[in-house]
Amino acid sequence: MLHVIVSTLLLSLNLAFFTAAEGPCDIYGRYNTPCVAAHSMVRALYGNYNGPLYQVLRKDDNATLDIHVLSSGGFANSAAQDSFCSRSTCVVKIIYDQSPMQNHLEPAPAGGAVHHPDNPVTANRHRVTVGGHPVYAAYFEGGMGYRNDRTKGIATGNNPETLYMVTSGTHYNGGCCFDYGNAEVNNDDDGAGTMECVFWGNTTIWGRGQGSGPWVMADLENGLWAGNVRSNDKNLPIRTEYVTAMVKGGTNDATSGKLQLMYDGPRPNGYQPMRKQGAIILGIGGDNSDSSIGTFYEGVMTTGYSTDAADDAVQANIVAAGYGK
Repeated sequence: MLHVIVSTLLLSLNLAFFTAAEGPCDIYGRYNTPCVAAHSMVRALYGNYNGPLYQVLRKDDNATLDIHVLSSGGFANSAAQDSFCSRSTCVVKIIYDQSPMQNHLEPAPAGGAVHHPDNPVTANRHRVTVGGHPVYAAYFEGGMGYRNDRTKGIATGNNPETLYMVTSGTHYNGGCCFDYGNAEVNNDDDGAGTMECVFWGNTTIWGRGQGSGPWVMADLENGLWAGNVRSNDKNLPIRTEYVTAMVKGGTNDATSGKLQLMYDGPRPNGYQPMRKQGAIILGIGGDNSDSSIGTFYEGVMTTGYSTDAADDAVQANIVAAGYGK
């Protein structure tokens, strides 16, 4: 089964609903589909997480600094980054995995499509307010990407998983491929079913939704799927400032309450059973295709196929975090 969901984030919601006592990964854990990857530039994804979110590298002297949360379960300490990077450009060297699996992301190595390593994102390229706190996103401008080919706990073969990312609804293109999720461990195209990623953009090379996009689609390798056929008019374009994009393999406005189902049904022909390999990518395709642009705020991968109740609770938590407020 393939499940593609999208939601927008309505900016009128009250911040009082947000509590650091519980994050998205606490919710998924409570529903017995725990996080095996939890990446965020902006906030803790567990209520008790008090470690680093990402690491910046200062280009003039190659010094590094971990950017922690301000408090357990809280938001990124962007002031520490501002001070450290005041004299020189900084890039994001590591995006830390908050889950016990420690599946950290670093700039992607060469692959089958692009034969050189990808660049890291500029650390202060995109500043945003979340929950009243100034924070920075990972802002991809082409030729940039992150990867981990030696992961722990990520779904392989035909095992189920759920993955989501919160992204910008206004920063995208038709390049390949602004993905987050499960990919090949050898940085190459290993054929249909060897990936399972959530994609955001308006490329029409392999598949499309209604209109001109952008759409949330599933990248299953050798195809971006808006459903189980090349064109799915029920997968509607999303035009909003923030987007929660979700694939259950088994998408949403990141400021509104409910998730909107774009597709729920069988996988495309040739994609069952899946042959997932368990690497993690961000901002690129499985073979290191890196021509896409996009913005990454946070993302999660679970073990097991989450329930609709868990997804709705996670979406409510994302909304309550206060993107854009």
